[in-house]
Amino acid sequence: MRLRLVTWNVNSVRLRMEQVARFVDEAAPDVIAMQEIKCQEGEFPRAAFEAIGFPHLKIAGQKGWHGVAIASRLPIEDAQPLSVCREGHARCVSAKVAGIEIQNFYIPAGGDVPDRTVNPKFDHKLDFYEKLTAEMKRRDPKAPLILTGDLNVAPGENDVWSHKQMSRIVSHTPVEVEAMEGLKASLGFIDLPREAVPEPQKLYSWWSYRAADFRKSNRGLRLDHILASPGLREAAFATGKVVSKVHDDVREWERPSDHAPVSADFQI
Repeated sequence: MRLRLVTWNVNSVRLRMEQVARFVDEAAPDVIAMQEIKCQEGEFPRAAFEAIGFPHLKIAGQKGWHGVAIASRLPIEDAQPLSVCREGHARCVSAKVAGIEIQNFYIPAGGDVPDRTVNPKFDHKLDFYEKLTAEMKRRDPKAPLILTGDLNVAPGENDVWSHKQMSRIVSHTPVEVEAMEGLKASLGFIDLPREAVPEPQKLYSWWSYRAADFRKSNRGLRLDHILASPGLREAAFATGKVVSKVHDDVREWERPSDHAPVSADFQI
């Protein structure tokens, strides 16, 4: 069976419900891990998700800010929740689908100043990475695990529009890149979108609203990630290569999120 998982920072699930429905119709995902749903659990559009064939939901909501959710065509089982956000924000939600543990995160952006001694938001971001990395080091790499979400770091030189300029800007500074690499190394995670689109090709999943034409300026960042444990290598490479895609056409739709959905397929 093919399982298509999508991560998508929807930037308000209630505002983007029409786009979600269209995307489900066109891309046929099986599981959607969403970030920045920007609503409380009771405000989540459950009926609309049921109508498009996603009746199984795990929601961690918060009034007006943050919030994460996992929507699935297939039944959901509980998975161990990870309390790695020291501020208690709704930034983590977990589920198990078809025997695969899914951990969905919205990691803090980190503010404007890349110095944890003077910027509490940046310190929170690095603390989040440190706690998550420590947790992953305790895990069994053979267990099927997907770590996904808006991780708010563009790790590679070709994950940003300008490595030179962005190296001084939060999201691509050396300390953040090091934190991301430490997370990947903790369990030997496979970076599926990068496996599908190898270096040195540029690969972005976010473009600022400030550009009138995001394709023309193309000042993008790859902030949205799907990381698979070694236990899922066979499922991810079942066709001989990884099937993963940034659905950047969605960024062209009316009233889009500034993030595009990112998908990866598994044969289970």
